[in-house]
Amino acid sequence: MQNSEAMALSATLLAAAGELTRRINEGVVARGFEGIRPAHGFAFARLAPDGATVTEVALHLGVTKQAASQLVDEIVRKGYAERRAHPGDARARLVVLTESGWACTRAAEEAAAEVAGEWAELLGEGEVRVLGRSLARIAPYGPIRPTW
Repeated sequence: MQNSEAMALSATLLAAAGELTRRINEGVVARGFEGIRPAHGFAFARLAPDGATVTEVALHLGVTKQAASQLVDEIVRKGYAERRAHPGDARARLVVLTESGWACTRAAEEAAAEVAGEWAELLGEGEVRVLGRSLARIAPYGPIRPTW
């Protein structure tokens, strides 16, 4: 593959990821979840299903513990998550999604399904499945981090 082809592929993949992130966030906001931004969704992905400490959120997002703490403070203040005693570490606090956080997560899943449906209309369902499998072979392991 030529350098210019590799750059074009890179730009296309980044553009698709950015567009998907934007569309999911817009879908969440359109479903009535206010004050949500993409970074919240990336944190929600780590908090589901069993919660996480701020340190684990920081590692997942690729940010400092202080930045993760600020993000967690924000989603707690908005009512999307809450802090609880950690069952395995008396010194730590576990951050878990509230019912509102779970509803927001479901809204994100619905928005993602809408986008995937549009892709299936454009490319065909079979081609979208192949695309998904191919991308999973290239990048099989997470975490999925936002671009800051």
